[in-house]
Amino acid sequence: MIKVLIDSSSDLDQEEADKLGVTLLPIQVRFGNDEYLDGVNLSHKRFFELLIENDDLPKTSQINEFRYEEAFEKMTQNGDDVIAIILSSKLSGSYNCAVSAAKKFNGKVRVIDSLNACIGERILCQYALNLIKDGLSLDEVVSKLEENKKKIKLLALLDTLKYLKRGGRISAVVALTGEVFNIKPVVSVENGEVKLVGKAVGSRKGNNLLMKLVENCGGINFSMPFAVAYSGLSDQLLQKYLEDSRTIWEKNTDNIPQYMIGSTIGTHVGPGAIAVCFFAND
Repeated sequence: MIKVLIDSSSDLDQEEADKLGVTLLPIQVRFGNDEYLDGVNLSHKRFFELLIENDDLPKTSQINEFRYEEAFEKMTQNGDDVIAIILSSKLSGSYNCAVSAAKKFNGKVRVIDSLNACIGERILCQYALNLIKDGLSLDEVVSKLEENKKKIKLLALLDTLKYLKRGGRISAVVALTGEVFNIKPVVSVENGEVKLVGKAVGSRKGNNLLMKLVENCGGINFSMPFAVAYSGLSDQLLQKYLEDSRTIWEKNTDNIPQYMIGSTIGTHVGPGAIAVCFFAND
């Protein structure tokens, strides 16, 4: 049997992980002196309530080697194999910790650098589960994951630059200019790193830019997993985007998986962001 482990930077919570039959390793999130386990005793909704209430950004801790080893030990005790899908190695040291822990299990544990986060990591996990369900061997599943993870496109339209400024990712001057002129940046995850790929003035032009960038990526492969997501306490902006972009979806699917962004990415983008993630067409 092949089992799947994933960290909570995928924005899966414990309830979803249990339904999918995967093992969730939560990232630790600290607001001041209060520490939480992401997706376990800290819901995405509660995270954004705390983010809005607090002046300081929360601190997150990467998953250490011991926690991975402990999880791998439990998952392999009946002779099962494990595929661990991990937050991009260029965004966290968790991947290296997972690789070190996996070396102690004689090839029974394979670690995949997702080169992604958030719903990018989530749809790679869904793809892995589909491959396992189709009866592929461990080597075959790993090979297909490594090959096709490069086709994942994650694009996000941000509503505010305030949290990027608070996290030291941009200067106060850039953030102030963005707020004054209502600039909505679009970021993507490229080769495991977050990149600025466009800017628009206002939400409508932002939605149009997001649609254009989806097309520029080659369009969505609807035979593979895909998803959209939002950050904050309301999905109003996401629903507006889906209405504006309905021509992309209506002829291809009658079910668009929609999720809430959690703490790993939510800390940096703040509320009001919307994201689209998919495997691009060849």
